[in-house]
Order: sequence, then structure tokens, then C-alpha cells
Amino acid sequence: MQYFSSDFTLGILGGGQLGKMLLAETRKWDIQTFVLDPSADAPCKIACHQFFQGDLMDFDTVYDFGKQVDILTFEIELVNLLALEQLESEGKKVFPSPKTLRKIQNKGVQKEQYIKHQIPTAKFLRFADIQHLAFNIQNKALALPFVWKCTEFGYDGYGVKVIRSENDLKNLPNVECIAEEMVPFKNELAVIVVRSAVGEIKTYPVVEMEFHPEANQVEYVICPARIDENVAQKAKEIALKVADVFEPVGLLAVEMFQTENDEILVNEVAPRPHNSGHYSIEASYTSQFENHLRAILGLPLGNTESKVAGIMVNLVGAEGFSGNVKYENIENILKIDGVTPHIYGKRQMRPFRKMGHVTIVNEDMARARKIAEEVKNTIRVVSE
Repeated sequence: MQYFSSDFTLGILGGGQLGKMLLAETRKWDIQTFVLDPSADAPCKIACHQFFQGDLMDFDTVYDFGKQVDILTFEIELVNLLALEQLESEGKKVFPSPKTLRKIQNKGVQKEQYIKHQIPTAKFLRFADIQHLAFNIQNKALALPFVWKCTEFGYDGYGVKVIRSENDLKNLPNVECIAEEMVPFKNELAVIVVRSAVGEIKTYPVVEMEFHPEANQVEYVICPARIDENVAQKAKEIALKVADVFEPVGLLAVEMFQTENDEILVNEVAPRPHNSGHYSIEASYTSQFENHLRAILGLPLGNTESKVAGIMVNLVGAEGFSGNVKYENIENILKIDGVTPHIYGKRQMRPFRKMGHVTIVNEDMARARKIAEEVKNTIRVVSE
């Protein structure tokens, strides 16, 4: 099939920042794109050929959109699976497939896949609702503390909470959830696997993630991770095993814990471009977004190695501010060599909302990390 400068159309479910960065690659290659998103102000709107506003969880909306395109992909897992399955049954190419998404969309199902396939992960129990969970605490079947996660609709730290007492259950949504054993770890790591429609597979280098203690969001992504090579190799091998289980076409981000004993435990996965791979736009030979596009089109995968050390700093809304966004001191970070800001196109900010990121590249990792700290302390995302 001729993809470039042709009538071929790629459909993207979700019009957020991940889709916007993917569109930079489709525009580079002159590939026609349609985007569906519930928000009239979605970041993708300015960069696609046609934009459709609609509910990603509505069967008819997703089905009708999918019928208009040649290949369908997504930048968010919260889409109507039945519509994707119907489209695939009628011959539409959907990447990653509904089969892959069905194993991942629900975190309880996802965790059960790890147990089934003997992939190391933290111990967990699955509960129908908060009452079921509370009953098990009261009857000593579940020990405190643990990590509570809702099985669906959680993202960027939402839907995750450390439970240290029964009082911590107050105000949690009464939904299906899992209780996960707290893991003593020294590093949070991630490996992005890219797998093409024709079976070619590669991994990006292991990255290290530093989280905000209150928001439970990634503040820094550091590539390469500052870990022993044997640990890095183990992480890559486990990531490839996870990919064998879920059989994605496109990207699969595998988030992991490195324990105090250098065990690798899989935390969770995302079958799409991922925050842990944003550094690759500037630091890698082939960005995660270009390789996702290559993979779903069945084209040869690009080089996943890094050209230089890269660190990503997330830009999130400052506490105490809401409203029309303003980026303070952005001109100051632009004076620094190797610093590239990415603004996502969200006009409204609120505390901890992801509004952009900054990539720092440098031949010296220690220097890159120091600059990243300077960037973090300089730029502020506030309201007017």
C-alpha cells in the first residue's frame, strides 16, 4: 500500500499530546490523518487533516469513525473495545489489536496475565468494590499497608493510593480495584518495546523514572538508566517476555520496579506512545513516535539507540493555580544549550495537569541531570 502523498488515511483515537507528537511524524511523511477526540480543543486539532469530536467510549461513534480510515490506532486505552472488535471482524486493520487491548485495559486482567505467564510482579488481590476490599481488611485477609488501584480509568497517578489504615478508604470511588503489595524498591524503570505488523521487534534503552511524591506523576525520565548493565539486560529480557504475552503491534511501554535485591518486577504496561519515551524525540536516532508509525504500517523499524544522554522534565500545572495557562520563565530555559521545550496545546491549566515537557540532551549524563534540575526550578506553569 502507498502511504506517502496518497489517499491512504490513518485514524487516531484520542487527540491529546501523544497524538499531537505522533502527527509530527505523519506530517513529516505526508500521511493523511483523521483524529477522534471528545474535546473540541484537543491538541491534535491543529495538526490533523480532519478532526472529529466524539465520545471514545461510544460504540457507534468509534465504529463510524473507524469505517472512514484505512488503519486505526490509538493514543489512549480508554476506547470502546466492542467497536474495535467489530471493525476488525469486518477486515479493518486496528493496531494494537482489540485482543491486545482487552488483556491490558483492565489492570486486574493485566495483572492476572503476569501470573499466568510467570512474569514477576508484585502480589495482589482483586476486589469487586470498596466494600469487598474493606470486608477483607476487617477479616484479616488483607494486610495493611498496600497500594490501591482502580482497575479502569486510572492514569497519571489518578486511581492510585497508598492505603495505611481503613480511614484511607474514605472518598475512594466504589469501583472494581486491586490491592497490591507494597514493594521496597530502589528504582522505577521502564522499557519501551516496539513490534511491527510483520513481526520485527526492538527495545529502547532502559530508562529511570523519578516521581513527584505528592502527585505520583513522573517528574524526570533519565536515559540511560543509572543502573548496572546486568540489571538493564534483565529488564529488557522481561520486557520482551511481556511483549510475547500481549503481542502488540506498535509500542508497548513496560513499567518496572528494581527491588533492593535487584529483582525486576513488572508494574504495568501501556500499549501506545508513553511519557517514558518522550526523551527519544531529541535523544534517539528514531523517536518512539516514528517507530510506532513504522510498526503499524509494517515498515522497517528504526534504530532505537540513543545518540546522546537524554533527560525529560514533565511540565505540570503548579499548585494553587487554575485557568488560562501561562508559562513563566520559558525564555530563560531557551538560553540553555541542549534544552528543547514541548508545549502540548492545552489552554486551561490546573494543579498537576500535564501541560508539556522539556528534553535536555548532553554528552555528560551528570551535566544533563544538573541542567534538568535547573529547568525544573526555573519554568513554572501557572494561570494568568
